[in-house]
Amino acid sequence: MNSPLLLGIDEGTTAVKAALFDEELRTVAEARRPVAVAHPASGRVEQDPLLILDAVVDAVAELLERAGGRAVRAAGIAHQGESVLAWDSHSGEPLTPVIVWQDKRQEALLARIDPQVVTRSGLPLDPYFSAGKFSWLLENHDGVRRARDAGTLRLGNVDSFLADRLGGRFATDLSTASRTQLLARGGSDWDAELLAAFGLQREWLPAVGPSFGSLGELRCDRWPVSVALGAQLVDQQAALAGSGAVGAGELKATYGTGVFVLGRTDGPTAGGGLLPTVGWAAPDHTAGIGQIAYAVDGGVFAAGSLLDWLADGLGLAPDAKAIAAAAGTVADSAGVMMLPALAGLGAPWWQPGAHGVIAGLHGGVRTAHVARAALDAIAWRVADIVEAFADVAPVKSVRVDGGLTNDPTLLQIQADALGLPLVIGSTDATVLGAALLAGVGAGLFETVEDAARRLPQGRVVEPATRTEERRAGRERWRAFVGASAEL
Repeated sequence: MNSPLLLGIDEGTTAVKAALFDEELRTVAEARRPVAVAHPASGRVEQDPLLILDAVVDAVAELLERAGGRAVRAAGIAHQGESVLAWDSHSGEPLTPVIVWQDKRQEALLARIDPQVVTRSGLPLDPYFSAGKFSWLLENHDGVRRARDAGTLRLGNVDSFLADRLGGRFATDLSTASRTQLLARGGSDWDAELLAAFGLQREWLPAVGPSFGSLGELRCDRWPVSVALGAQLVDQQAALAGSGAVGAGELKATYGTGVFVLGRTDGPTAGGGLLPTVGWAAPDHTAGIGQIAYAVDGGVFAAGSLLDWLADGLGLAPDAKAIAAAAGTVADSAGVMMLPALAGLGAPWWQPGAHGVIAGLHGGVRTAHVARAALDAIAWRVADIVEAFADVAPVKSVRVDGGLTNDPTLLQIQADALGLPLVIGSTDATVLGAALLAGVGAGLFETVEDAARRLPQGRVVEPATRTEERRAGRERWRAFVGASAEL
């Protein structure tokens, strides 16, 4: 009963979630702290970095108190990959808000970037990625320029800010670097040509290291003890590990603010509008970067946020959960179709200027039909990405996790849209994956694959529609996207 625990921390877009796990990766205690998201102008999405820091500190403090005297062997931090901020290296104080991954303010700036150079990253020129956000801050924020001139500027993703403030370590991992557009495909450090293309200097950015291993300590006056940092990586990559989809051709889809689909590959390859990325990087014997696990990625930028908007923005229901529940009361959308492009259209289309569309309205449409159309849209967007992955490598399995997977209607619609069974994983696969990888980093598990074998097998949702019906729906969806994406 006194065996050590593992701590997982998920710094997500709308909340910080943390949990303690035992050595068999069973949940011991959980904590959650909401974090506000601001939309100060059209296309702008921001957060207060000190509120994020406070949420992490508070959630971990609660769990350390609830640990009952059991030691925490290691902690893992997962974070909202592409979101960035600037802070001062002397004071540690933020110079800017967190510019969230959904933010579009740097679109005009990206038009000045040489697209030929950016092909080195394997990523399209899109405001989703971090590099354009860094450049925008340098061009438009007086405090950032003053820190640059004073030699105290730090630019980074949220993980490196947390590691700096809680551990005195200005560093990130290779999976995060692969989401910035500043890492060449197959590279292991910031790329000089990509830095130059975005007007950035290496000394402003964190050191790039492995995703797990002996990464230092996390400390805070509010905590009774310090905690070894055993893992640090992007939230979706953590969810890939936490879902157990650790072999080539195994896909996971995490349903949260957006839906992010990742699948392991044998090397740094991609195609069909999907993105090459790093799943995680193991340490070598010198604590540098060793073996790299590669993946491909595709994102749906509005899922939970789409339901939130229907509830709060349009006032169709008290909350997102009520929207999903309403969708389950009707057999179909009564002809309503929806393009969920509230933050542009991501993979495999990559149209950042696309807007959301609701079509097929008539006098018989009720709130439940609109809600059903929203779930249909989320499912078809995920199907777009899974279909593109099949062009890269055979799809062996699809595992799903995240808060929206609590809704049975969405799960059945998704299985029908894919024509594949869904394996339902932990709702919080991200926080589980962060703890799992911390266990690997601390030597509790021999490999990521060894740790993943300890995860329980989830229940399976089978498709219920005929192949012909699914294909007809697919054709209608593709035609709708083609007609709507430029509106």
